[in-house]
Amino acid sequence: MKFLPITGSLLLLFLFPVIALHAQNSSEEIRTIEIIGSDQMQFDVTEINASPGEEIKIVLTTESNLPKVAMAHNVVVLKQDVDAKAFASAAATARNNDFIPPKLTDQIIAYTGLAGGGETVEVTFTVPEETGSYTYICSFPGHFAAGMKGTIVVE
Repeated sequence: MKFLPITGSLLLLFLFPVIALHAQNSSEEIRTIEIIGSDQMQFDVTEINASPGEEIKIVLTTESNLPKVAMAHNVVVLKQDVDAKAFASAAATARNNDFIPPKLTDQIIAYTGLAGGGETVEVTFTVPEETGSYTYICSFPGHFAAGMKGTIVVE
């Protein structure tokens, strides 16, 4: 009966590296895209190429000296064929919800919170299986109209 605890310990010693390797590989499968939002109301990354079903993490950092109430950014990834201009217009009235219109959440794939100057926000999501172009925008009022948008190309 004394060999049972030893056998269990040996089994754990053999399984631990396998479990650790699996955990390491799982985290390596998530590709990270770092984006900077500026006072010029622009993203420094405007095109992201992705594979269908790929898991990606978008990390957004805002570079600004302005107060957050005057200049903040987010990333909102819209479903295919969503009218980004109409979405941005509706978002402008959703201040209490960080400019994410509650009635239009069914048009969103993923989104970050708002990041003021020096802040970083992120979101991890699975890219749609359907190939095509998916627009991402900053929904802070006026930013989309100023050109703060990009495209995720799934192919």
